[in-house]
Amino acid sequence: MPAPATTYERVVYKNPSEYHYMKVCLEFQDRGVGLNAAQFKQLLISALKDLFGEVDAALPLDVLTYEEKTLSAILRICSSGLVKLWSSLTLLGSYKGKKCAFRVIQVSPFLLALSGNSRELVLD
Repeated sequence: MPAPATTYERVVYKNPSEYHYMKVCLEFQDRGVGLNAAQFKQLLISALKDLFGEVDAALPLDVLTYEEKTLSAILRICSSGLVKLWSSLTLLGSYKGKKCAFRVIQVSPFLLALSGNSRELVLD
């Protein structure tokens, strides 16, 4: 009697997360430029608006933490808007006539994943 045929099923996991989290840092060519949290968020929205227009500038975007001293922040964006935000930050080149660049440090669908960075781990 022949053995029954084995069937295989392909399973693809798609991330069901509603949000993605980004750890970003803003760097200026000239030192001494400071932004408060409101100015930082406005810069994010204007970057989206410049590249994608009014409609996509209305994506749900939250600044969860912001450090004025280092100009770094943790952002929360709906997963469908992650690529748009990332590309608009990449293409942003100036703020009030001063050259700048966003550095995306980490991205994850889990906020807890941004709490540590294995590249900065110091073993005793």
